[in-house]
Amino acid sequence: MPPQRDWLEKDFYAVLGVPATATDKEITTAYRKLAKRYHPDANPGAEDKFKEISAAHDVLGDPAKRKEYDEVRRLGPAGFGSGFGVPGGFGGGGGTTFRVEDLGDLFGGLGGVFGGGRRGRGAAGPRRGGDLEAGLHLSFEDAVRGVTTTVHVAGEGRCATCGGTGAAPGTTPVTCPRCKGKGAMEDNQGLFSLSQICPECSGRGTKVDTPCPTCHGTGSATNTRQVKVRIPAGVEDGQRIRLKGRGIPGRGNGPAGDLFVTVRAGRHPLFGRRGRNLTLTVPITFSEASLGATVTVPTLEDPVTLRVPPGTPAGRTFRVRGRGVPSAGRQAAGDLLVTTDVAVPDRLTDEQKALVEELGRVLDQRPRVGLGMTDG
Repeated sequence: MPPQRDWLEKDFYAVLGVPATATDKEITTAYRKLAKRYHPDANPGAEDKFKEISAAHDVLGDPAKRKEYDEVRRLGPAGFGSGFGVPGGFGGGGGTTFRVEDLGDLFGGLGGVFGGGRRGRGAAGPRRGGDLEAGLHLSFEDAVRGVTTTVHVAGEGRCATCGGTGAAPGTTPVTCPRCKGKGAMEDNQGLFSLSQICPECSGRGTKVDTPCPTCHGTGSATNTRQVKVRIPAGVEDGQRIRLKGRGIPGRGNGPAGDLFVTVRAGRHPLFGRRGRNLTLTVPITFSEASLGATVTVPTLEDPVTLRVPPGTPAGRTFRVRGRGVPSAGRQAAGDLLVTTDVAVPDRLTDEQKALVEELGRVLDQRPRVGLGMTDG
């Protein structure tokens, strides 16, 4: 049965349980849930249901095929009524007239070939696999310095038993005897030459005589695998890192999709972060702020000394160059931004209290700015 007629008879959206307006992401999410539920390894006896789900995703998961499928559904049975499979055919049977170039566009959109024997856009062949998403939680230090680690990825992957060929161990796929490895069947109509996906090999050009017992010939399996990922220095919370070719394996020896890793960076008890700069609040005493002092400041490496000049107010920020996020590639190292916080004691001895009161009397003899009055 030609694929176009099969598309007309089956509602792939209903198979996946999504509306016709579903986004690509919604279709992929629905497929993964159903594939995991009805995979023969997890649900013996559900092989037919699993194949139905896979067939629906093969069409709706490919933007070009989905467009062709929607067009076939829109045309309805009239699209297969007469002539060469277009509404009305030739000779006025359906009341619709097409130009020759219109026929070429239509057959090209339905996966066939109009003239010339070329394989259409929807014809079989290598297909790129889908993308996967994964999350990775890092400590503050690892996010700042960079790290090579592993991420656990759950989803469809290349079958470990057959290596993705779909054939049982010790066997290999063979050339399809019907299409001779072309993946398409041509039908010479004289003036026109049409082609359709080979129904025996589903357009792959190869057949599996002895299916793999693990993946049942699909070449892929739902599992959890570990993928090594190198996190560059200075990655920020929420940043996505792309790992090319580490997603879902492609069909028909097509390239695999990509894996996108979203990084979640933890907090640090001392440091904050502002881009490539680190931030730190350092408490100093009233006397240090008034008279000046040299204080020791921690960094992610060794501590450094910072000169606090006399009369430093609370909230003043000093810059320690090169002690922020380390350099990565062409990006220079960030700085450490140190903000002072004048510590006020909550308890004083009688002697301390007397000294502070005396200091207050001395300082209060100076004019109060903005009040227009002086004491004493």
